[in-house]
This record gives sequence, C-alpha cells and structure tokens, in this order.
Amino acid sequence: MFLAQLKNELWKLFGKKRTYIGFGAFILVQVIMLLVFKFGRAGNDYMRMLANNGYPAADYFSALTVAVVMIMPQIVLLMPLYVSLVGGDLVAKESEDGTLRMILARPISRVRLLFVKWVAGAIFAAVLLTVLGVTALGLARLLFPWQGLFVFVPGQAFSVLSADEGFIRYLFAQVFLVVNACTVLSIAFMFSCFNMKPAAATILALSYLFVNLVMEGIPFFNSYENWFITHHFRCWLMVFSDPIPAWQIVQSQMLLLAASATAFVLGSTAFHVRDIKS
Repeated sequence: MFLAQLKNELWKLFGKKRTYIGFGAFILVQVIMLLVFKFGRAGNDYMRMLANNGYPAADYFSALTVAVVMIMPQIVLLMPLYVSLVGGDLVAKESEDGTLRMILARPISRVRLLFVKWVAGAIFAAVLLTVLGVTALGLARLLFPWQGLFVFVPGQAFSVLSADEGFIRYLFAQVFLVVNACTVLSIAFMFSCFNMKPAAATILALSYLFVNLVMEGIPFFNSYENWFITHHFRCWLMVFSDPIPAWQIVQSQMLLLAASATAFVLGSTAFHVRDIKS
C-alpha cells in the first residue's frame, strides 16, 4: 500500500507543470553561462587566474572545472527557490484545492500521509539535483576538453585534481547536494503543513534561508557560523579539498539530516492538531 500511495503522489507531483520550472531554468542558465565562458571575457579571466596560480589553462580549464563553476551560483540562488516551490505545495495546495478532506478519508494515519508526501518531494529533489549535475557536466563537455579539475573558492576549497579523481569527487559532491535540497524541501514542507497558502509556505522557507545567509555573512557572527544552516550547505565543496575533511563533512550531514527530521516532526505535529473540517 505504501508503494501504491507513493506512486499516486509522484503522479500528482510530476503531473503539475510548475514541477518542471526548475529543470527548465537550470538548463537555460547553464547554456547562458556556458556560452559566456566559451566566447566571453569570463573564460579569459578564469584562464588568467589559473596562470597566476601557476597552472596551465590548457590542462585545467576543462569540462569538470566549468561544470563546478556553473553549479555554484545555481545551488545558492536557484535550487532553494524551486525546491521550496514544490515543498510549499505538497500539503498546502491540497488544502487550497479542497481535496485534503477527501484524501484523509483513506484508512491511514495523518503521519503516514505526510511521510508519503515527503518521500515524493525528496525523490523530486534528488531528480532535480541529478539533472543539474548531469546537464552541467554534459553541456560543458560539448565545448571544453576532458582535462583536470581546478576548484578555487576563497575560504572553502582549493584543489587541483586529475580528470579521473575530479570526476569521482564531482559524483560524490552530488550526494551532498541532494541532502541540501532535501533539507530545503523539509523546511518548506513544514510550513506547508500549517494552515496557510502554498505561496506563504514557500516565502517563509525562503525567508528562513535568506536570514541564515545574511546573518552568516555578518563578521560579528563568525563565531556562530555552525548555528546557521546555510553554513552546512557548503560542505559539498569540502569534497574537493585535499585532504577531504571527512569528520567536518559528517558533522554537517548529521546536522542537516537532524534539521530535516525536526522540520518533519514539527510539521506533522501542526498538521495533526489542525481541524481540516473547518
């Protein structure tokens, strides 16, 4: 029965046109960035940075390098937007459309209903981030050679890797990006369980992430960076560090998983005490 209910939720989720907005936006932004890197000044500036650090651009201005550079701004700006859009719809949209009471007529608990919806949302987040990673690398490979990977993010990561090792690290980083997306989805899902419109749930989730991002960027809060969830979102960049700070990554992943579980419990509690008949 669980699989049957999950299949039904996936049909509903992927049957909505708004579900595919994120996929289209990711591909469009990647194409624009790719053309700028290939034919604009951005590519020359990046090759100059490589040369200034003593690395030949012919060996490291590659498909892997460009793919990582393209993913970074999309993870910060676009991923939370489109994941929150879906997460805010999962429950609140059913209530707005007036179908929630009919769904609750099924002989299942509210917690199980919410869990099925959350799993469907997590699958969407995983698919979205997988498409992001595959298309970024695939499109970059069309215009750039398969060479080594150069990653430079001030204060986060600096590494020079061979093509084979860089590809393995790239795949490994996608796992942590999926965890980030599931955490964002869980926050939006929590607000969706409250008695509010889907747009309000999405805006509240984005506002929470924006407040974390702004406060983390204030120098006076540097000693409290571990309290901000956006700080732990950046652990995917640590995968490209040499050596990999494994324990720090594990700590961040445990915190993100705990945040997702907490958001689900809070949302379930709020939904359980709601009077759906009113």
